Amino acid sequence: METEPNPEHLVALANYKMPFGKYEGYYLANIPEYYFVWFKQKGFPEGKLGRMMQEMYELKLNGLEGLLQRLIKK
Repeated sequence: METEPNPEHLVALANYKMPFGKYEGYYLANIPEYYFVWFKQKGFPEGKLGRMMQEMYELKLNGLEGLLQRLIKK
C-alpha cells in the first residue's frame, strides 16, 4: 500500500517548533540530527510531538531535511 505525500503535513512539519529543552523554540528541521538519534534511543515523547520528531529523524537520517527549509514560514 503506497500513500501520497501530504503537502499540508510537510508544511506543518517544517514549521513545528520544539516546545521544551535545549532546543526550545527551534524549528525541528533546524535541530541537529544527534538530538533525534538520542530520542530514538531513549524513546520519543507521546503524541503529536513524538510523531513529528520521528518523522524528522527519518528525514535527517536520509539527508532529506533540506527539503523542508523552503517550507519554513519566515
